[in-house]
Amino acid sequence: MHMADALLSPGVGVTMCAVSTAAIAISAAKLKKDELEEKKIPLMGVMGSFVFAAQMINFTIPATGSSGHIGGGILLAALLGPFGGFLTIAAVLLIQCLFFADGGLLALGCNLFNMGAIPCFLVYPLVFRPFLEKNLTAKRITIAAVLSGILALQLGAFSVVVQTLASGIAELPFSAFLALMQPIHLAIGIVEGLVTAAVLNYVKQMRPELLRNALRREKLGAVSLKKLLLVFVALAVFIAGAFSFYASSYPDGLEWSILGVAGTTELDANGGLFSLAARIQEAIAFMPDYDFKNVEAKGLLPGTSSAGIIGGLMTFLLAATTGLVISLLKRKREAERN
Repeated sequence: MHMADALLSPGVGVTMCAVSTAAIAISAAKLKKDELEEKKIPLMGVMGSFVFAAQMINFTIPATGSSGHIGGGILLAALLGPFGGFLTIAAVLLIQCLFFADGGLLALGCNLFNMGAIPCFLVYPLVFRPFLEKNLTAKRITIAAVLSGILALQLGAFSVVVQTLASGIAELPFSAFLALMQPIHLAIGIVEGLVTAAVLNYVKQMRPELLRNALRREKLGAVSLKKLLLVFVALAVFIAGAFSFYASSYPDGLEWSILGVAGTTELDANGGLFSLAARIQEAIAFMPDYDFKNVEAKGLLPGTSSAGIIGGLMTFLLAATTGLVISLLKRKREAERN
């Protein structure tokens, strides 16, 4: 559901960038105040890498000619809380946009809102957490994850349609675009929910304290996360390095919907701001579309695997560094109080 710049007007793009920047600032402030435990800092990095790798795996939606990938917002919120989850998905989307040209630079604010703010700040606190707060069982985790995955994707898809409507994109009439976006993202949401449920049920078996920490703010205390972290590191490396070869080549749900309405997956974007954003992204993105920019380098190493490993490492560093900086500021604040 990564939006391209051509789907937005400059006004909508800039406005949503401001909204998402405010959400990042508020999340950082909340974590600095009272929600971030130091042992969850490496978890932010590792789960960011895992989601980055998982998003590279597009799965085919049968009988549609379309594909989808997980968003990861509900998963991250369930393990890190809504604020830590949002900052981590923000790190994923920022790395994807800047260095792999996945999603437009002007559209980054919309992508942060649709794939991060909606699941973390709306679906997680209103649907996922209330369903599990009193009784944390495998069955309830599965139901909560599937319902939340569906709702997050439906609201995210609807938000995309509204943003294109507000932008005046004539090639994507509201009713026709909506009629394709919602059902295809219903199918994607079901898969996302099942994947999220599988991961969370595994975490429940390994470290149920982690889920209770996010749900009820129970302290982790002396609980060790090392084994769990190693498992997700291994999964991220395997998914990005090997499993990514088997990703579906069909257009994703958003591209498929655009193709069905406009007859093409690529709309024109004209204007100074669009050109500036494109030039900046082209200069920074060293592996656009998850492949080597240099033609000579393409035959040396598999581009997709290399992009997955490099992107996962960059996401780990950004997410973990974000958590570390917040933790240091929190400690400084507490020291000044004392």
